[in-house]
Amino acid sequence: MMRALALVLSLCAGTAVAQDATSAPAGILRVLDKITGVVTDLEFRAGETRQHGGLTITMSDCRYPSDNPSGDAYELLTILYRGGVTPVFRGWMIASAPALNAMDHPRYDVWPLRCITS
Repeated sequence: MMRALALVLSLCAGTAVAQDATSAPAGILRVLDKITGVVTDLEFRAGETRQHGGLTITMSDCRYPSDNPSGDAYELLTILYRGGVTPVFRGWMIASAPALNAMDHPRYDVWPLRCITS
């Protein structure tokens, strides 16, 4: 009984600190070409697909904490090799911790920088 109560209380505490997120109309993504050393910042509108080097990148959504627009960005990305059909990466990347859910590619590193709110 006590274990069940402790479990319920710990689950409630986790939801109490959760932040509300707001979707932004655009976001900025940084791409590093590890061979040439060139770093490029790309601005995407939500839902936009662009070609960069050998990659096709789609940013489906960019979210940020509602109470802190300059805070941490979360971008939903789909990345394919140019001309490919199967994504080499599909998921959320977090600006403050891009290695948490990183794309493993021998030439390119990709990570979100921030959302654009206006």
